[in-house]
Amino acid sequence: MNTTTACGPAQDSSYRAVLGSPHVARLLSGTLIGRLPTGMAPIAILLLVRAEHGPLALAGTLGALYGLASAIGQPLLGRLVDRHGQTRVLVPAMIAASTAFLLLPCTGPVRHPVLAAMTVLLAGLATPPLEAGLRALWPVLLPNAERQRAALALDSSTQGLVFVAGPLLATGFAAGAGATTALVATAALGLLGTSLVITARPSRAWTPTEFTEQVHWTGPLRVPGLRVLFASLIGTGVALGAVNVLALSAAERHHAGWLAGLMPAALSIGSMLGGLAYGRHAWPGSPAKHLVAASIGFAAGWLPLLPDPAPAVAALGAVLPGTFLAPLLTAAFLTVDRLAPKGESTEAFAWLIACIGIGQAAGTALASLAATGGPQFIALVPLAGAAAALWLLRRFRQHLSA
Repeated sequence: MNTTTACGPAQDSSYRAVLGSPHVARLLSGTLIGRLPTGMAPIAILLLVRAEHGPLALAGTLGALYGLASAIGQPLLGRLVDRHGQTRVLVPAMIAASTAFLLLPCTGPVRHPVLAAMTVLLAGLATPPLEAGLRALWPVLLPNAERQRAALALDSSTQGLVFVAGPLLATGFAAGAGATTALVATAALGLLGTSLVITARPSRAWTPTEFTEQVHWTGPLRVPGLRVLFASLIGTGVALGAVNVLALSAAERHHAGWLAGLMPAALSIGSMLGGLAYGRHAWPGSPAKHLVAASIGFAAGWLPLLPDPAPAVAALGAVLPGTFLAPLLTAAFLTVDRLAPKGESTEAFAWLIACIGIGQAAGTALASLAATGGPQFIALVPLAGAAAALWLLRRFRQHLSA
């Protein structure tokens, strides 16, 4: 539901005031918990296959299949939310995804890879669109435009925790009680988080817009500005997807195993700090201008990693592009909210998330291929992805301001 926002009388738009608004803390925490499976599942699947002495290629294929299926499923489920409301879509999606995680160990992935692939595919496709749903609720929860911007900055900043805490939780459960327990925990956290969201009054009360005419089958993709934005965010996703490979390669090259986990975590920490700083102040210019400015910083932030610096410098260097990531995403969501057709905001937000996910899968694959060419080639992958995103945004900026 795309709601027009008005500034109205001046209100306190601090994070404390935003979190103190009714239902905000519950919906934000529920969305974060409910999205932990996105960060846990790829690692849990990998650990399950390796626990059965399966090949790494099979584990990687199943993990990639989950990521791609989740990216594809988000806009499809987002469209259903826009047509039928949040509760009628999130409940069956939550049940299907959690059931798939619980059934996966029973399939015997090494003995029955096709059955395991189908189960992983179901888990990914049924991933509840919590993130897109929350973005669609912000105009309802916070009618004031400045509070909305602060909430989006807080939202975008904290989403990185999913990809820091998720892998740590999965490996922790697996180390303590086995890979099957890690998947059970993945299912349980998905159920818990989604339940917190769907039992909140704003989610239950959210109603889709009644359409007076048939909506085009392409949905929000028919808007030129959204097509430009979504295409550019594939490039941003490429940069994010290459980080894990870049970190692992640097860790092995410098014999510093800690770097494999620290570089992605540093990127997320930088994103959180940058997002919180961006949301604290009202910045001049439109969200489209903020988007271009943040993209310039995000692309430039990868340059210090090109010379293959020492491990400590590489870890600190990953903070720099991260600093611009959350402002970039916040401006992107604000731009989507401006451009999305009436009644199609959830699907539009879901397309944004999906395009980043598709880019991440491509970035991981490209960085893996570039690994044979040396550290500079691996570091070029995130730089190239971010540069491509920036070129698109600058080349077609007029479409974003329409």
